Amino acid sequence: MIKQSIKNLLVAVLIAPLFSFAAIAAEKHAAEKDNPTYSVTKDGTVDWSTFNGFRVYSASCIHCHGPDGMGSTIGPSLTEALKDMSYKDFFKITSEGKKTDSATRQAVMPAFGKDPNIKCYIDDIYVYLKARSDDAIPRGRPEKKAPKTDAWKTEKETCLSAK
Repeated sequence: MIKQSIKNLLVAVLIAPLFSFAAIAAEKHAAEKDNPTYSVTKDGTVDWSTFNGFRVYSASCIHCHGPDGMGSTIGPSLTEALKDMSYKDFFKITSEGKKTDSATRQAVMPAFGKDPNIKCYIDDIYVYLKARSDDAIPRGRPEKKAPKTDAWKTEKETCLSAK
């Protein structure tokens, strides 16, 4: 009886930290999903999301916000805006749009929340612009990129197939 109790206690002591570690890892993943982050290695290789963010930005956002997120006469610099803007605010503005009226200027950011070519890639656009904002990557097309991950592929396929 005592041997069994000691055995149960040892198992509990050895296994409990594993559950705590799993809970912490899940919490960290949730936080990262709430605030997507970029990855740039010492040799300049960017993660796939950052590279794809460059591609989507260059196809869809450059017209108003200028090359590399630097701004234009139509739209503001997103590299400057992301120094202070949260991911939550970026996501909301990109999804719902925004209208700004001032004495000298009226500006309208269209809503892209229903456009699958944008909404499914908001995280990618954000991490690309955040990397630019933090001076983690230079202007222009990233020269080196990591391959697509299975998780990235699954996430995008799920988003694109949603009605």
